[in-house]
Amino acid sequence: MKKLSRRRFLGAAAGAAVGVGSISATVTAAGQAQAAGGQVAAVPPDTLLILTNGRIHTMDARTTVARTVSIRNGRFVTVGDSNPARGPNSRVIDLKGRTVVPGIIEGHDHVVSLANRPGYHTILENTTSIREIQEALAARRKDVPQGAWITSMGGWHTNQWAEHRHPTRQELDAAVPDRPVLLYERFTGPCATNSLGKAFFDAADAAPPVHPDIKPVKVSDSGAIAAAGFAGGGPSASALFHLRRLQTFEDKKRSTADAMAYSASLGLTSHLDEVLFPTPGPLHPSQVLSNLDQYRMYDSWLALHRQGKAIVRLQMNFLQNQSDPALPELKERLRNQFQFFGDDMMMTGGIGEWAAPLASGAVWREAQRLVGQAGWRNENSVQDLAALTQVVEAYEAVNKQFDITGLRWMVHHVPVVTTDLLNRLKAMGCGVEMGAFRWVTSTDPKMVVGPQFRTIVDHGIQSGIHGDGAHIAPLNPWQHIAFATTGVNSFGDRVNGDQQITRQEALRLFTRGNSWFLRMEDKIGSIEAGKLADLAVLDRDYFSVPDAEVRKIRSVLTVVNGQIVHDAKVV
Repeated sequence: MKKLSRRRFLGAAAGAAVGVGSISATVTAAGQAQAAGGQVAAVPPDTLLILTNGRIHTMDARTTVARTVSIRNGRFVTVGDSNPARGPNSRVIDLKGRTVVPGIIEGHDHVVSLANRPGYHTILENTTSIREIQEALAARRKDVPQGAWITSMGGWHTNQWAEHRHPTRQELDAAVPDRPVLLYERFTGPCATNSLGKAFFDAADAAPPVHPDIKPVKVSDSGAIAAAGFAGGGPSASALFHLRRLQTFEDKKRSTADAMAYSASLGLTSHLDEVLFPTPGPLHPSQVLSNLDQYRMYDSWLALHRQGKAIVRLQMNFLQNQSDPALPELKERLRNQFQFFGDDMMMTGGIGEWAAPLASGAVWREAQRLVGQAGWRNENSVQDLAALTQVVEAYEAVNKQFDITGLRWMVHHVPVVTTDLLNRLKAMGCGVEMGAFRWVTSTDPKMVVGPQFRTIVDHGIQSGIHGDGAHIAPLNPWQHIAFATTGVNSFGDRVNGDQQITRQEALRLFTRGNSWFLRMEDKIGSIEAGKLADLAVLDRDYFSVPDAEVRKIRSVLTVVNGQIVHDAKVV
């Protein structure tokens, strides 16, 4: 790559950035939204908001495509081809023929982890080369105060970059020479840093240790930091610990606002969050990116919600990760926590991503029984056919003791299925969430990665698609929709056999389909009179653009609960 001057980087980034109205955000060259934490500009309660002259794909039972939709007091009032009567409190937005879809719903992600990122987190999950990484970091630099860290942690993978490697210290310096930078890959690293970051970590290594268990970061001359382990820490975990120690609660609120703004810019309006590897108590240098205190990780989101600044919906599951046969944390959770408690913008969920480690044998089976006995929703993610078989057999055993058929138990990821297992799940009222993330995480570019979208959709079991975003894969749903409809992975190879589904099917799974998994199908997932008013006006027509364009789709106007939460000022 030819060496580019910093002026050229910043010039290109500034030329690509545009204002995003009411949430005080910018969209960088990488197509990401970064919020400045501003208050959403409210639509007054009695205002009749009319969006007209669009192609509004409602995702209702008849697959209606309407021209006009009206909204009042947070709900859809009319959906059709004629404009409703306008009064003095009406506001009309001419969509100019743009495509409109219901707000996208994620049935399994880790957005709360994204909201807890230290530093000024930069979305790199949509970049495809080191050049684009540099442009995104340079654009982010403009909003970062002197001395503050620019970070990008999780969501991206080197598979998605043309060079299939991290940027070097010198390449990061070319983009951002005057702020420390840290890129952190997936759960445990490895990491990459620039010269200012290296100087910081070198000084920390030379100083008296800030914690008795911390290990040296040992930044190489190229800026590389070795990965940590899932237990015991290591260089990348130590680097993360240093940055987390600097993080204030106000920093967490800013990161949470950034995560919400990015979600809104994608048209992603609702999340079922699955926690990840909880570690209650104080920070420790052995904790990796997926380790957070499950009792405190929601505090910044709660704070924004109380202030009326939550702009996307959140349902929070409770992951229990103990192999202790006594299952003390799970028992206390079931005894003392309310499920589905809160409001339509933020509420508790059920037990998930699991109630105990799948490999813990009898402990895991007892955990399933306890959840069934308590009458809670239950979820398990599986990585192969043996694990899926284990889950189905356990669900059947619990169902013989406690009727779970109305509890909406589910299985996630499911890279491989059989008709027999799907039949048995369906008989118990269970659903299947298909994990579409392996297009970027597979280490073998020719490997068939699943899931079997076509087989599962044709079967008729309740199903949805999820991206497992924020750690191992992008949060961006359009990346996962592109894979579900083409089977093409990050290396450009078609790797999922004949298991592709249509664009209509993929969108339905990510809207109406996923609403079932949040127990909100009567409220969200389609554009119908009486439902909560969540929608996204797209920057291009999802149904007609070439396959390569699907990954690039963004929202130009996002509405959640009847409020405009993202506005690119193009309609």
